[in-house]
Amino acid sequence: MDSFADVPVNARGHLGLLFYAAVHHVVYHLRRRASATERSLDDVLREYPFLADYFSQIRGRLPEQIGWLESLTWLRQEVEAWEKAAAAPLPISEMRQALGLPFEAALAFVLAGTVEEEAQFAALFGSLQQPEGEHRVSVGLLQQVFDRQGSPEAWLLLRPLLEAGFLEAANRDAPRSEWALRVPTLLWNAARGESAESPFAATRYHTPDSLDPLASLVIGEDLRAQLAELSNLAGAGRTRAMVIRGMPGTDRAGVIGAVARELGRGLLEIECPASVLFTDERWRAFGPFCTLTHSMPVFSVDAGPGETFEVPALAGYQGPLGVMIGREGGIGGPASSHAITVQLDLEPPEHRLELWKRALNGQATPELSEIASTFCLPGRYIRQCARLALDYAAIGRRASVTMPDVRSAARAVNRQVLDTLAARIDGPAAWPQLIVHDATSRELGALEARCRHRERLAAAFAPSIPGGLNRGVRALFEGPSGTGKTLAARVLASELGLDLYRVDLAAVVNKYIGETEKNLSRVLSRAEDLNVILLLDEGDSLMTRRTEVKSANDRYANLETNYLLQRLESYTGIVVITTNAGNAIDSAFRRRMDCVVRFHLPDATERWRLWQVHLPAGHMVTPDALEEIALRYQLTGGQIRNICIDAALLALGEGDPAVHGMGLKHAIQSEHRKTGASFIDRAEPGPARNGQSLSAFLGGLS
Repeated sequence: MDSFADVPVNARGHLGLLFYAAVHHVVYHLRRRASATERSLDDVLREYPFLADYFSQIRGRLPEQIGWLESLTWLRQEVEAWEKAAAAPLPISEMRQALGLPFEAALAFVLAGTVEEEAQFAALFGSLQQPEGEHRVSVGLLQQVFDRQGSPEAWLLLRPLLEAGFLEAANRDAPRSEWALRVPTLLWNAARGESAESPFAATRYHTPDSLDPLASLVIGEDLRAQLAELSNLAGAGRTRAMVIRGMPGTDRAGVIGAVARELGRGLLEIECPASVLFTDERWRAFGPFCTLTHSMPVFSVDAGPGETFEVPALAGYQGPLGVMIGREGGIGGPASSHAITVQLDLEPPEHRLELWKRALNGQATPELSEIASTFCLPGRYIRQCARLALDYAAIGRRASVTMPDVRSAARAVNRQVLDTLAARIDGPAAWPQLIVHDATSRELGALEARCRHRERLAAAFAPSIPGGLNRGVRALFEGPSGTGKTLAARVLASELGLDLYRVDLAAVVNKYIGETEKNLSRVLSRAEDLNVILLLDEGDSLMTRRTEVKSANDRYANLETNYLLQRLESYTGIVVITTNAGNAIDSAFRRRMDCVVRFHLPDATERWRLWQVHLPAGHMVTPDALEEIALRYQLTGGQIRNICIDAALLALGEGDPAVHGMGLKHAIQSEHRKTGASFIDRAEPGPARNGQSLSAFLGGLS
């Protein structure tokens, strides 16, 4: 050890020692070859002058008067003594330990990679082996280099390295002795102690120092103790696999990263679908990479209902591994039989507040409590939103983050995740814009209150209610088309300060078995994760009464309905389901709804108010004509909106910016044609037939 006391005790220093030891073996081999032809070592070094520099540095470390064979043994002993004194894991030592290989295997690995460091070795190897011109070391040449008494056969050293993926043979169709060996570039960099943040496609590498310690995680003490014990079990080799279940936005990576840090390991996060087949060549390098970097492979799996992720056995890796998966999907494979599962629940309000404080760098934000209570996001999305909110505040030259900054940030995150799954409904809306029956208005007010206090309600009743109570809110809006169901959802989202995303359930249904459930799972899990209001439009396509099973189609349709029933029951976000056929809805769905809001066709008074709201400013329709229209034509709010737009377009086409009674009549006639209804043609709507006008009547009530 004293001979190499000046060598840095790290991966680069270790590789340097092995590099010089491997070169010394090559020089020893060249000396033996030269002796067979009565040439001296000096002749060889003159032929390969770059070797003279390496050899002079090695010889300066050797004891005086030491023989050639003794020098090889002395070098091995000194390097191994240096390795034992190293406090941190050394990549190539980790490789040897994982495969149970002797010291010479490390030298063989380094010799295969020498051309990565020094191009002149390519010319040397090309001149020493057949066929000539092969610039990488071959199996046959390594056999010659290590061919001495007491040394293992080269193939016994190389076979485990090749099978595990630490080495590759570029020409496997050639005789085995001529196989040209190479170290994949990523693995050679790892042996040097270097690694990119994303070494492979769809992966992220985290060094141990970059992972949060277990003590700093914002989690409950019971979970912290559970993770500490899990670290002990993994460190003792009593468990090889750990499964972290939770929504994608929960801090699954932070939790399993803390366990890896407790084990002194880094983390290789691998994103993959549940159906992935580990047959691609790139998967072969994952195990060797994790061994060389002393990191734990963790598979981040997107699994739907009925899917099973087969945990792979990574060649070349013997340590623990992890799986991050949602609440749905199964785990299979040999490692799954001894896997320990940890379930991550939603963060309580006090933890969420602390996460916002940390994510905003402790910045004094007056609205912090309101932000934490309004945006019920999991830890991962809190950090993303906080970073964006800080940027929005900086753009606006504000000293602290405000509620609008966080809302803009949350909207940006929502778009990244949800825009491919659902359509965002834009535009502000308020309760005065929604004209419905008084009973409907009261039901909507109760729904808004339920949404605002859903966390406190769940906390108050969960311990006492059988089966528990989560913070989800499930609402059913039923009524004829055009009566304001979608507008009510927009108003609700606007009042709560949340985004509204619409999913057409008819488009989610897929003819292939199991695909409908997967589509639903993907949409629902992302929506509850991001704390948006999800609008399931045309809910009767999946919520109709289950039928007697007379065919395979009936069986699968019932399975889809059953899945939606179960998923809605465990849903932790806010979901609004609309239907035009309330009578067709399965009674089991009604029982699971927290609120059922019924929308009715508007009466004459409500129609008059709808006309007042929708007609553009400056219209020229007389009050009497408008009252006559409200009394005569039984139209829905959606139809009235369409008529007002058509009338305005007609007026603009005629060069008149104002809507007149005749233009409104033509627009009403056009709307009737669309619905196939009859239209009574009159020259001009006359005065109201009732003695007291609607406007006067409503004024008297106000």
